[in-house]
Amino acid sequence: MSSTFNISNLPFSLLSEAEQALLLQSLDIAYYQQGETIVVAGGESEGVYIILKGCVSESEERRADGSDVPEQVFVHYQADDYFGGWSAIRGRAIHNFVAVEETICHILPTRVLLELVSGNSLFADYFAQNLAVKSEIVAQHDQDQDMAEFMLAKVSSGLVQEPLIVDEGTSISEATVLMRTHKADCVLVRKGNRYGMITKTDLLEALVLDSLPQSTDIAQIAHYRLISVSPDDYLFNALVIMTQQHIERLVVMRQQTLVGIVALTDILSYFSSHSHVIGLRIERARSEEELQDAAQRLNSLIKSLVSHGVKVRFTMDLLAAMNGRIMAKLFDLMIPADMQPHVCLVVMGSEGRGEQILKTDQDNAVIYRDGLSWPDMQQTLQRFSARLIEFGFPPCPGNIMVSNPAWVNSLGDWTQNLSDWAQSCEGDAVMNLAIAVDAKPVAGNPALFKAGRNWFLRHLRNNDLFFSHFTRAALAFDTPLTFFGSLRDKAQLDIKKGGIFPVVHGIRAMALEYRVLATNTFSRIDALVELGQLQAEQGAELAEALALFIQLRLRQQMRRLEASDDGQDPTPNLIELPLLNKMERDLLRDALHIVKSFKKHLTLRYRLEG
Repeated sequence: MSSTFNISNLPFSLLSEAEQALLLQSLDIAYYQQGETIVVAGGESEGVYIILKGCVSESEERRADGSDVPEQVFVHYQADDYFGGWSAIRGRAIHNFVAVEETICHILPTRVLLELVSGNSLFADYFAQNLAVKSEIVAQHDQDQDMAEFMLAKVSSGLVQEPLIVDEGTSISEATVLMRTHKADCVLVRKGNRYGMITKTDLLEALVLDSLPQSTDIAQIAHYRLISVSPDDYLFNALVIMTQQHIERLVVMRQQTLVGIVALTDILSYFSSHSHVIGLRIERARSEEELQDAAQRLNSLIKSLVSHGVKVRFTMDLLAAMNGRIMAKLFDLMIPADMQPHVCLVVMGSEGRGEQILKTDQDNAVIYRDGLSWPDMQQTLQRFSARLIEFGFPPCPGNIMVSNPAWVNSLGDWTQNLSDWAQSCEGDAVMNLAIAVDAKPVAGNPALFKAGRNWFLRHLRNNDLFFSHFTRAALAFDTPLTFFGSLRDKAQLDIKKGGIFPVVHGIRAMALEYRVLATNTFSRIDALVELGQLQAEQGAELAEALALFIQLRLRQQMRRLEASDDGQDPTPNLIELPLLNKMERDLLRDALHIVKSFKKHLTLRYRLEG
């Protein structure tokens, strides 16, 4: 009997060899006619049923009053699916399970199930109907040991250097000798209870450019605004921080105690076998051509990260930081230095949220100081957009780019636009406002952006009608599930319309209502949970669902790009279901149920019925 059982399917593949042997020798098999009830609500389950052939529906318990109201079917189970596990563990079924057609099932008896659950925590956890738990188990199950070490490596993983420390009063000459003796490329100077850092470059500039005498106290040239990490922080996060801050060293602190220094070169060396890190190329670019070469290497980096199974949130954080640095660097190269303090470049949409991995299209704008006189501004910004296109950032189909004068505004006009969009909150105004509230400054003077954002949040129309109109867009697209809870389409579905957009926009609306400054959807979810506007479990489920949608989309985008002659993907949001394995389809179905539930939550919260 057990020869037809696929032991490689989750959760059974989580069992040890001995546990799998026990499972196989304990299996029974049963046949059910069409319409036959396999497990009745309120009754006991024989164990876990694994479908070999056929289809089974799970439906609500029939009404006690004997009314003829049709029972609601929640989901259909097909070949290789299992059901009845929780009913067996709890001792009582809460739903009916009925054979929709002639069905053959393997049955794992309850007594054996309980033995396996008690001895294997991962196997037990998988029966929890919780997408976050399932996704984490699948991720752990799929990753090899090297990948686990890669993602879980801590700053303390042998990369922390013991720092060379000198006290205030040490001369430049003395410090230089010590650095040579200890073969150190930087030194920490202790000044009271503070530490400052001096690099070889600092010494060179002090002696040659500033003509300071060698007897100068080294404390006078030290940099005291040091960025630190904990030894327990993930090494990958340290790399993200260095990329964001464009620095090459972090001070490692355990609470208030100095532990050491971690250097960018050591981190790059650690990760070199996994990805083609290009942050240094971006920082060292001295021309548009050098910067373009670095930008065009990003797809190789993405491919490497994806192939190694790096979690999508880590990938998004790193790529958002790199894309921001590319735009900021190009801005520095193209915008006259005397104009940069008076203008601010902002990115919007998925780039502003830090959720863009493969480049989709440009969504950017410029806010400039009221009364600024710069005759060549629009011409320069048109060239800026053109160069971004050459760098691999496609033009926006809606023309939401700085090459379009409508998205180049004085601070006064920018705040007026925000006010007008909020006042109208119809059609294009909703989408324009949604794009704008995801804005993030990447170059120029960020104070201009912050002034506009803060003004808008202070003057936001805080009434039910506004948020009802604004939030309604999250319900614009149907969730691609059948009435019976299965994936509606057999061939393909638009994951942006069906899954990503409802979560992103619904969370955006809630974040705007509570003046959450974060633009990243995951960060907004965390903030809303902390504010008590989302339950912790609901927030975790929404975050896991969104990460799954993005990850499935990314994998298929990469597949299409590899097969494309022109390196373009005409259907970036399309998920081809036949390319998903059974576990991915199950997780996708679970995630879409979370979206459907969230849309109901929004409907009730903002009174969106009708």
